[in-house]
Amino acid sequence: MVLMNGHITDANLIIALDALLAEQSVTRAAERLHTSPAAMSRTLGRLRRLLGDPLLVRAGQAMVPTPRAQELREEVAAVVRRFNALLTPGADVDPTTLRRTFGLQAADVVSAALMPRLLTITAREAPGVSVRFRDEELEGSAALREGRIDLEIGVLDHIDPETRAEPLTTLHMSLGVRKGHALTRQPLTPARLAAASHVIASRRGRVTGPIDTALAGLDLRRSVAAVLPSHLAAMTLAARTDLVCLVPVSATDAGSCPFADVAVTLGLHLIEIPLALPPVEIGMAWHPRHSADGGHRWLRSVVRRALSLPPP
Repeated sequence: MVLMNGHITDANLIIALDALLAEQSVTRAAERLHTSPAAMSRTLGRLRRLLGDPLLVRAGQAMVPTPRAQELREEVAAVVRRFNALLTPGADVDPTTLRRTFGLQAADVVSAALMPRLLTITAREAPGVSVRFRDEELEGSAALREGRIDLEIGVLDHIDPETRAEPLTTLHMSLGVRKGHALTRQPLTPARLAAASHVIASRRGRVTGPIDTALAGLDLRRSVAAVLPSHLAAMTLAARTDLVCLVPVSATDAGSCPFADVAVTLGLHLIEIPLALPPVEIGMAWHPRHSADGGHRWLRSVVRRALSLPPP
């Protein structure tokens, strides 16, 4: 229903009026709207009574618009265009027109891996967009549900039931050591791995994980020298000392892995761990109210591409 001439009017009348004014023919307007000429003729009669104007009048074999109809033509066409746009589900947006700030939540190593590629794509496609990364203090909270963040990226083992999620990539753990470290001179064995001094990254201060379970199966136990709440801090410490740390890298192609890029940039040398460790599944999650939003769909596509494209 729409407001027309001070009255609430059936939207179909506006659509019919647009067709009649554009075609200037009852028959052609009927064809355009897939109805019969008789039904369109009755609609024209309703419009004439509603507007108090004949709208289309005979001129020989044709029909011509009245001055009132000519005045209405562009306005009615614009109303129909807006009406159609309003009812078009999930319309894509032109990213160059976006003016938004998106809030993302991720661990620091995920943010560091994503940001260079994500910002390069954003600057090229949507210069009016900015991103704001939040650390893991919101993990397990209602931040997505409450709209405090737009997207969560990481290990998704705590999301709300209604939350939408999509897998992004599978990672496995490598060992990060400084260049020239003693562990780079000989093949790495479980015993040498356990004997090294480890720095652990754990926001909750945990000192054990899957690697300890695997070592315990071989009657081995690793030596933990330090526990830090930040992955990047642990990797930086390992790059400057003889401590070693775990680094997530792509399970398929470490050579094009943004996580490996972060480690190499910090000065780490990566070594394959000789243990069967479970993979780490990285995904993104969002609240369903954003599923059909064109801007949010574009954001999700950028995250996918940032994790799959070679460095820009």
